[in-house]
Amino acid sequence: MFRTLLIANRGEIACRIVRTARRLGIQTVAVYSEADAHALHVQAADRAYPIGPAPARDSYLNIPRIIETALLAGADAIHPGYGFLSENPEFAEACAAAGIIFVGPPPSAMRAMGSKSAAKALMEKSAVPLLPGYHGDRQDADFLEDQATRIGFPVVIKAVSGGGGRGMRVVTSREEFTTALGSARQEAASAFGDDRVLIERYLQRPRHIEVQVFADTRGNAVHLFERDCSAQRRHQKVLEEAPAPGLSEVQRQAMGSAAVAAAQAVGYVGAGTVEFVADADGFFFLEMNTRLQVEHPVTEMITGFDLVEWQLRVAAGEPLPATQSAIVINGHAIEARIYAEDPARDFAPSVGRLALFHTPEEAEGVRVDTGFTTGDTVSIHYDAMLAKLICHGSSRTAALRRMSQALADCSVAGVASNLDLLGRIVAHPDFVAGGIDTGFIAREGETLLAAQAPPPPEVLAIAALAVLTAELTAANSDPWDARDLWWVNTTLGRLLDFTDGDAHYPVTVTRDGAAWRMGDIIGTAQRLAGGQLRVSLNGVRRIILATVDHHVVTLRHDGLTWRLTLPDPLAAFDDEEDAGDRLVAPIPGLVTQVLTSIGDQVARGQVLVVLEAMKTVFRLSAPADTVVAAINCAAGEMVQEGQVLVGFAESES
Repeated sequence: MFRTLLIANRGEIACRIVRTARRLGIQTVAVYSEADAHALHVQAADRAYPIGPAPARDSYLNIPRIIETALLAGADAIHPGYGFLSENPEFAEACAAAGIIFVGPPPSAMRAMGSKSAAKALMEKSAVPLLPGYHGDRQDADFLEDQATRIGFPVVIKAVSGGGGRGMRVVTSREEFTTALGSARQEAASAFGDDRVLIERYLQRPRHIEVQVFADTRGNAVHLFERDCSAQRRHQKVLEEAPAPGLSEVQRQAMGSAAVAAAQAVGYVGAGTVEFVADADGFFFLEMNTRLQVEHPVTEMITGFDLVEWQLRVAAGEPLPATQSAIVINGHAIEARIYAEDPARDFAPSVGRLALFHTPEEAEGVRVDTGFTTGDTVSIHYDAMLAKLICHGSSRTAALRRMSQALADCSVAGVASNLDLLGRIVAHPDFVAGGIDTGFIAREGETLLAAQAPPPPEVLAIAALAVLTAELTAANSDPWDARDLWWVNTTLGRLLDFTDGDAHYPVTVTRDGAAWRMGDIIGTAQRLAGGQLRVSLNGVRRIILATVDHHVVTLRHDGLTWRLTLPDPLAAFDDEEDAGDRLVAPIPGLVTQVLTSIGDQVARGQVLVVLEAMKTVFRLSAPADTVVAAINCAAGEMVQEGQVLVGFAESES
């Protein structure tokens, strides 16, 4: 086994790998960018080395710098985690050239599976089921349109080198094809430097099921059953579970055998995931990820095996720790990805300081993988995932119940999060029944993404108590500095004017002995550790997650997040509104394309600027038919949220 392991990654996956390496007695070396100098993975490792500026291309994707650091640290192996360089054959080759073991598959297997079209051609030879489609080299638009017509609409256009839904377009008719093809190519070229595409029949309501495979250097290969990853938004996974609900044992064995055949076809070594789409007609090969997956913990929970340990043992030349017959399913596991994003704004990533990040304590059946803690900053440079919450139970019902409780014990303040969406998914009757398809979230958006109702009186009372308790905590020991509404021979009232968007929710607070009265509610509160508040409302006691940060109160109540704002008396009065005379950045990010010029006549909805942040592409369009008067950004430039990117000429009245 290795003595020293460098982890060429960051965040929760780096922390996850450290945990296993430490248990095996392996020294760990972390690397970090300037943005991650105080990150959790830096603190978790035995040693940590800086590798460059915040942008990933200058740090986590800098192969020479990572190899140089590994040699400096005396590492005899490098674990790439997932993302970044994990599926980069040149990185694996650079490790070998430096005499360092790469914990992953051979470069030949990465190259074979790195191109979707080449992988599908190989799978066809290995008798792995494929969707009808075109996966060839010819790329002229007319030919591709003819192929789409031959396959039969609807079809899906996919970037050959892509992933995560980028460079993907669903086309329902021949008339839409040319526009969709151009858009997919543009996005693929920007994201992957490769505008080639393939075309496949689009399944209307498919399930996304993937199989975990493992192979060693001695010719052994096994599968560790399947995961259902059908709960997706914008082609990216939100919840995963294992095993897939409703799958028969015959289907399970057929998928497992096909996945092992796919791995053996490319001489695979290490951990990999073979992804399928499935419907009533069967299952079909989608792609193979030549790395450990984000959702690997659900497989660990139902099999009892540590997949990172398996990776390290296989990379060290050892045989697989178990044969196929020794791998069995125990219970059910579900993983929820907690993202810093705003579902109400089309899942736009949210950046900023985490005023509070609270997750449940790890216990039997509850696991949390994270790279963040309260006080950390969510940066524009990296993925928006804050943590993975994994729950296991003896049955799917038990796992769902445990997940619902665990989500209610989470809180994120300072940035937006998808916690409420996750809770609604887990409680939705269709999800509870099992076997949802990939269109579930979009189709049920009216329910899952419904606007929140006005806060009930108890929520407003808790928000008021949180503010008053925060003020008392902040006051020093001088009683004349306390703002507790105590006054000789009189009762004073205080108005707390909470707002949520344009809505106002005033709460009048008065002293009532040692308590506070808020309308019909008499309450007390005590601040506890970890963002918790012990409150009593009319004698009913409970513990609430509540944070007051710069005049914003964030609290979790009955599984819902409430974010209420108080007026800031020190803030400058600003009555300016975006009246459509300008285009502003909705989030800090990198401008990748400027698609207009000064003086252009543009139409409402026409894309003018393309912005990228946290693996998300924003196409910013003209708000009306107008003329471009000013351009204040350029491709390759970093911009801040609210920055004016394009100005428009005033319309004549």
